Amino acid sequence: MFIAVSLAILITMGLALARALMGPTTYDRIAAVNMFGTKTVLLIAVLAFSSGRTDLLDIALVYALINFMGVVAALKLVTQGSFHSSVEDRAKTKKAETE
Repeated sequence: MFIAVSLAILITMGLALARALMGPTTYDRIAAVNMFGTKTVLLIAVLAFSSGRTDLLDIALVYALINFMGVVAALKLVTQGSFHSSVEDRAKTKKAETE
């Protein structure tokens, strides 16, 4: 049973990797990388239950948090062009919008 589930997860990871490489837009690629990370967490969880080592579930949770933060950072970089913005940059943007 665990072998079939692991095989199915590996197949979907391959499809996600293909979408990440071929994706027509940046958002498709980011979504595919997010899906690849989620499937990695599932694969770690399946391996933890099949081997009886529940301490691997902690690693899966940490990986899920890192995956989430990475996707949020990538989306912020794509939408804003940088990871941070200064007060002057926001003031310039606001002034340009009102003119």
